[in-house]
Amino acid sequence: MADLSAMPNLWEKYAVPKLIRVACSQPAVMKDRSQIVPKADGDVLELGCGGGINLQFYDRSKITKLTGLDPSAELLDYTRREASERGFDMDICDGIGEAMPFADDSFDTVLTTFTLCSVQDGAQVLSEMRRVLKPGGKILFLEHGRAPDKGPEKWQRRIEPVWKHIAGGCHLHRPVAKLFETHGYALAENHAHYAPKTPRWLGWMEFGEARPK
Repeated sequence: MADLSAMPNLWEKYAVPKLIRVACSQPAVMKDRSQIVPKADGDVLELGCGGGINLQFYDRSKITKLTGLDPSAELLDYTRREASERGFDMDICDGIGEAMPFADDSFDTVLTTFTLCSVQDGAQVLSEMRRVLKPGGKILFLEHGRAPDKGPEKWQRRIEPVWKHIAGGCHLHRPVAKLFETHGYALAENHAHYAPKTPRWLGWMEFGEARPK
């Protein structure tokens, strides 16, 4: 008899990374990435770098050093392969946003794309971002989150308990801008829209720039 207790771990290890790669590289998502990623400059930390999808959008002339952090070994393998194929010199680290293995004041830019939805403790991650940012540093973000309209928002609440188990802990209902604003950040830039050809309960996107107050 098959060991059914192993099925969730196999799903997380093999299926979820592929699901994330496909979902996070749809044309509408890639268009948004192309708007935010090139704004990274200086010493850059990409939080949730697994998959390496953003590498094609960096303006290398503006980057002094690029570091990536992700807890998924499988997604980090994709990142290493992408970096190698693109000739991108990048420090790739295994770790979580709640306890980043970096010294204080290490980075000019922290980039997070489709990552805050799946962290365990959003407040702690934002605290760690503040710690590792140099004075005057910035956070660039592209995230999906809580829809502003009652219909999609209602479906987000209904679907999220099941969705989290399918999609690697991804939350549908986290408020992106509010998360920054309630944890000591000012939004220097914030854009939001529903992604085209995407269910509205999944398609509310926010991207912009946040700086510690």
